[in-house]
Amino acid sequence: MMKLSILDQSPVSDGSTPAEALAQTAELAREAERLGYHRFWVAEHHAAPGLAGSSPEVLMAHLAAVTSDIRIGSGAVLLPHYSAYKVAENFRVLEALYPGRIDLGVGRAAGGGALAAKALQDNRVNPEGVDRYEEQIKELIAFLHESETGDSSHRYAGLHAAPAVRTAPEIWLLGSGRDSAALSARLGTGYAFAQFINGNGGAEAVQEYKNSFAPSRAGTAPRSLVAVFAVCAGTSAEADRLAASMDLSLVLLEKGHLSTVTPSVDTALNYTYTPYDRFSIKDNRKRMVVGSPGEVREQLLLLMEQYQCGELMLSSHIHSFEDKLKSLRLIAEACGLPRRE
Repeated sequence: MMKLSILDQSPVSDGSTPAEALAQTAELAREAERLGYHRFWVAEHHAAPGLAGSSPEVLMAHLAAVTSDIRIGSGAVLLPHYSAYKVAENFRVLEALYPGRIDLGVGRAAGGGALAAKALQDNRVNPEGVDRYEEQIKELIAFLHESETGDSSHRYAGLHAAPAVRTAPEIWLLGSGRDSAALSARLGTGYAFAQFINGNGGAEAVQEYKNSFAPSRAGTAPRSLVAVFAVCAGTSAEADRLAASMDLSLVLLEKGHLSTVTPSVDTALNYTYTPYDRFSIKDNRKRMVVGSPGEVREQLLLLMEQYQCGELMLSSHIHSFEDKLKSLRLIAEACGLPRRE
């Protein structure tokens, strides 16, 4: 059986508001659970007008409260901005409230411009600019799993992350290249490849992760998934039309390096594209799965074969929320997901 999950970045559509986008994320999580999706992850972005999710931990608490058994996770907490200890405590609280349902996905992207990154790290002292990402992940693993071993190897040995709980969240590293795959394998975490960010080299990165995986307290065997943009409609022509909003969003992001509100289909179809824009759109379609239900199913099966992975995660920036819901319903039905009633 195909295992599918959702990554929702709480995109703000043109004509809508960030508050409405967050409410739609909650509605989408409830529907994803009913349709049989396995996980539902939310993202972290800052100073991005087109994306409302700035605090995945807070949003996760709400989503877990309005659902029953779907796994809820972060895609991702941007760890270099924060203390590993504080992140561990946030997720121990979530795990205590919703045991066995919490995923802790971490990443190293800035998640916003230089000013936002500076503000997020306002009280942190690192005058040499040392990259501590790997050390931070080791500390995070130790804080989350110290109760299982009775000891801790990190630099704050003896300090316990509260509250004490019997279980721990699944830890995933999110990345879009071989460096993140190698780090994830070295530390024994799950690995999520972001094809929706990088449409090239993903299968090789995931295979490298599997080949190099070293068991640890974070995981005894490789766990991988691949995240991709997805748009499905009743016909391939309609799906292609809906995907125009995402095409334009990515073009504008590349030009301005800032997330904008998701444009309407009409705006996207009437936009004056340069030849280079059209080249970018074609190249960006490598990051998407677009088509009718049957076409999308075949594309997803092909991705699973290429990556040799058992789980795909879908993300969508369709302008109309009703079209977005319909897309996920069509995919769930075409792929035979186990509906929960």
